[in-house]
Amino acid sequence: MSTINIDVETITTTTSQALQAHGAEKWIADSVAHAVGVAESHGNRICGLYYLESYCAQLQTGRVQGAVEPEVSQPKPGSVKVDAKFGFAQPAFARGLPDGIAAAKANGIASLAICHAHTCTALGYFTEQIAAAGLIAIGMTNASACVSPPGGNKAVLGTNPIAMSVPDGQGGMAMHFDQSTSAIALGKITMAAAAGESIPLGWGVDAEGQPTTDPNAVLQGGSMVSAGGYKGYGFGLMAEILAAAFTNGHTSRQLEPLKKPEGNPHNLGQTYIIIDPENVSGQGFWQRLDAIKDVINAQPNARLPGSQRTPKSTVELESNVWQQALDLAGA
Repeated sequence: MSTINIDVETITTTTSQALQAHGAEKWIADSVAHAVGVAESHGNRICGLYYLESYCAQLQTGRVQGAVEPEVSQPKPGSVKVDAKFGFAQPAFARGLPDGIAAAKANGIASLAICHAHTCTALGYFTEQIAAAGLIAIGMTNASACVSPPGGNKAVLGTNPIAMSVPDGQGGMAMHFDQSTSAIALGKITMAAAAGESIPLGWGVDAEGQPTTDPNAVLQGGSMVSAGGYKGYGFGLMAEILAAAFTNGHTSRQLEPLKKPEGNPHNLGQTYIIIDPENVSGQGFWQRLDAIKDVINAQPNARLPGSQRTPKSTVELESNVWQQALDLAGA
């Protein structure tokens, strides 16, 4: 398959044009497009242009609203709530972030709840922004059901990612991870199925609950499994409760497939816990953090997750993927 090199700025601009062409207001399109560009700059294709076609289709069918103004409120001093009004998560987060940061600085810790939103795709995109303000961020969300509980064969949870970003006290980031609580991201299995490839054992089970290497058996009657068995299952449940119950959003079982063009709004929640790192131990936090980093970095092949992430300014795309983006933008 042929490929083409495209700079991230062009990807971002073209994505915004495509979203505007399908009904999104410019500031909303720009907000979503920035997230797509960041995902592509880090090689995260599943959360980048992979979603653009469905975003555009869902704007046209009304499954996602592209011209709503998120509503920010503060039920309690340490709690910020944003009603996305069935619009995109990125602009809703942008509207609520300043109040979330202020609440955490005033109280030492705060929650930022994004309610009634579209899928946020890369959760770490949001926790990184909180860490850039010098605060610790823990985020979680849920997704359409595709993960069965240990010992079961019926999907009850989504991939339900969790993310954490920790500042280094000098304007950078000491640690960052963004991972699904399932054994693998759903997109990896759908992409394997589309390519006619097998998947490793341990990613999913068939309709009888038996491990399989056939991605279609997982997608058609089977289910994915949690990372680390019951341990990952616990984290998936944590994300489900804090993302769905806490925000009054859909549970994973209530969600229709995320990329389905028509249907009910996603109505997803994302919850972020924002912590002032100096709230309890003052400067001692940074000293302990450095001690942790030093003992890890002293090992030749070890590192803190995310500590060596460097975005690319130009990325290699499959030519057909880029042509689709141009077509959607009307270019």
